Amino acid sequence: MTPPAADIALLTEERFSVAVAPEGDWYLVNILLDDRLLAEALARRGLSAARVDWADPAVDWSRFRCAVFRTTWNYFKRFDEFMAWLGRVERVTSLCNTPEIIRWNVDKHYFTDLEARGIPVVPSRFVEAGSDVRLVDLLGETGWRDAIVKPCVSGGAYHTYRVNAENVAEVEAIVAPLFRKQAFMVQPFQDVIVESGEDTLMVLNGHYTHAVRKVVKAGDFRVQDDFGGSVHDLEPTREQMELAERAMAACSPAPAYGRVDMVRGNDGRFAVMELELIEPELWLRHHPPAADAMADGIVKAVK
Repeated sequence: MTPPAADIALLTEERFSVAVAPEGDWYLVNILLDDRLLAEALARRGLSAARVDWADPAVDWSRFRCAVFRTTWNYFKRFDEFMAWLGRVERVTSLCNTPEIIRWNVDKHYFTDLEARGIPVVPSRFVEAGSDVRLVDLLGETGWRDAIVKPCVSGGAYHTYRVNAENVAEVEAIVAPLFRKQAFMVQPFQDVIVESGEDTLMVLNGHYTHAVRKVVKAGDFRVQDDFGGSVHDLEPTREQMELAERAMAACSPAPAYGRVDMVRGNDGRFAVMELELIEPELWLRHHPPAADAMADGIVKAVK
């Protein structure tokens, strides 16, 4: 179905492209509420918005003044198609965040750049595509008794595994064939994840706006609600707010919006776990004024 004419395309995917959530679908209700808050903030600035499936072949992207990445949460499963789409669309309209930032942030090798720019990050080792590295050897070399393994291009804990001496053979059997096809990141497991959770700070239009804490379900290590994780409002420390803004400022060009996932690491310091600039969940519904800050950043990107 052809989307209505609008200034701004709020990019989503086919699963979430309906205008009304089915009864009982709280997940989609939350998505639609966040997009509505953003659309209303844009309307207050004289810009109309429509939710659009990024992969819809019928869309004429030149009809929009700007396309904003929101819930394109299948991009990593259709990566080649997504990147080809990005190349086509950037030629006919503005994108927010920018194509440069998307290409940089889509691959977790960006951790190397952040660290080089003075941002504390969780220690990381990369297993490049085609490598015959064995996890048991990597654990021995690093001294990490407990680690996380995940693809460099991924989201939503896709192919993410916790590995230690007890299950290394089992995890190795799963990831060894994947290593031949794509790059992976390996990090020491941060104990605070299962003790108290992971902190997520939103930075919109260059400034911290609000935060949440994501807490794992008992017996799991993944904070995503897909795996039973829960979300709670958070008042972060000044140190955390400053780290979030510094991490965002270390990006080039500066993102209009994004979130910084961080933990107090095993060494006692706050460290960045993820920098989400592509299609971050921003929990605008937890702090509706943040929609105005995000809209201000989008205005700057509009042609």
